[in-house]
Amino acid sequence: MRKLTYFIACSIDGFIGDPSGDATSMYRFVNEEFLSFLKAEYPETVSAEGREALGFHDTRSQRFDTVIQGRSSYQLALDTGVTSPYALLREIVASRTLKESPDANVEVISEDLVGRVRELKAEQTDLGIWLCGGSQLAGELIDEVDELVIKTYPLVYGSGMPMFGSDFRAIEFTLDAVRTFDNGVLVRTYSRKR
Repeated sequence: MRKLTYFIACSIDGFIGDPSGDATSMYRFVNEEFLSFLKAEYPETVSAEGREALGFHDTRSQRFDTVIQGRSSYQLALDTGVTSPYALLREIVASRTLKESPDANVEVISEDLVGRVRELKAEQTDLGIWLCGGSQLAGELIDEVDELVIKTYPLVYGSGMPMFGSDFRAIEFTLDAVRTFDNGVLVRTYSRKR
């Protein structure tokens, strides 16, 4: 069984974006040191367009071969004219409003998301599944999340879009690793206690 990993950026107080979901205030922390980390360990989490611009478009995936994201996250790419933002991965968009995929590489799911995730987890492959966002989608899939990789930026939002848009439940994870960067960013990795 392969893992579903919620690989996400957030503020110190656990928000993945401001109240409208905008996370652009976090971008300034993606400096050379942090980008080197992403290139080496999570290159597939940088958009195809970003990989091309940064000169590592041909770097092989290290962790994931599939990405799942919500409609709002996907819309950010569509608004710039990009229909397959993570083209080297199999892309799945969970949406109740997007009825047809604008790209052959993108599968749109509107029903039985948990069932589809369980099918993906049962596939025989060495690479995992990246849950890209957003908040509501993460809340719907919380029971399927096996690993958290949280990129915490040194910002406090006070309010905004939470990591998990779901009802209160205490779900335990084990801290596996913490990596610190000179600019104040922390990357914490947790595994699900089952």
